[in-house]
Amino acid sequence: MGKPLHIATVAEHRAFRRMFSKNRMTIGVFFPIEAFEGDVPAMSGQERLAQQAEKLGFSALWTRDVPLRDPTFGDVGQIYDAWVWLGWIAAQTSMIGLATGSIVLPLRHPIHTAKAAASIDQLSNGRFVMAVASGDRPVEFPAFGVDWNKRDVLFRENFRVLRELLKEEFPRIESVYGTMLGTADLVPKPTGRLPLLVTGSSRQSLDWIAANADGWITYPRSPELQKVHVARWHATVAALAPGTFKPFAQSLYVDLSEDPNAPPRPIHLGFSGGRKIVLRFLDALQVAGVNHVALNLKYSKRSAGEVLDEIGREIIPVLQMSRGPAAVSM
Repeated sequence: MGKPLHIATVAEHRAFRRMFSKNRMTIGVFFPIEAFEGDVPAMSGQERLAQQAEKLGFSALWTRDVPLRDPTFGDVGQIYDAWVWLGWIAAQTSMIGLATGSIVLPLRHPIHTAKAAASIDQLSNGRFVMAVASGDRPVEFPAFGVDWNKRDVLFRENFRVLRELLKEEFPRIESVYGTMLGTADLVPKPTGRLPLLVTGSSRQSLDWIAANADGWITYPRSPELQKVHVARWHATVAALAPGTFKPFAQSLYVDLSEDPNAPPRPIHLGFSGGRKIVLRFLDALQVAGVNHVALNLKYSKRSAGEVLDEIGREIIPVLQMSRGPAAVSM
């Protein structure tokens, strides 16, 4: 181990504070911020839409790490390399959080990942939160020469090295990725303790995630079922890291109808419905203890700008004031 840097707690990190707080839920949005058929988006006007989301009070812009196109998977994310895209978007915005959902650790060398993450965090003045995962697209692994069946072990090893690179000066590291003898250092370092969140299980136990990650991102469920997962998460964190707040976040596909009274209809990993049912659902998630919801507009029938505007003006302010269903006007 090298000499630890004087790094503030993760709770003091600028983006972490904007995105997460106890008993409150914030809203983010995934790139591409658009509706599209097939697996490849148009990526038109994304900079303008990112700026619009920032002005409307969205807390984060989410970027995915999809190195290769697999047409059977259905979505290539924002097309561009996650780090290049984040650098571009960081230059177009000034306050909103920038997040990855998620960097596939087994496919990347931890030194490259740490260098890119710290660079984005510095260039954006502390607006970066990194969620990581073990990977869910089998076609990518043989292309990188990585064993799909070892991605759980590689994930843990990569995560450990990444942590040390980001917080230690001239670290001594022995890993399957290489050896550092304390004679070289990673620069830049992030603006503070960089938030690292784990997505899904990443083939790890909940105990491991609670002990090592700064938060957990999971998948859409009903508010009733999500409440059970939230309670389990916080109980596990309390047992392993007493007194530490580690947020619970999730994604959600939404098709916001023009009719505010439109009833819900299931879509892939989410639902279609009017503003009132979307607000009611999100508020129920907030009551269940979800701290952040990252929306995906892929299946939207309306323009992304219209949807952002309605969510930003009619939903986010109510969530900010609400602590329960009674506060929501139906």
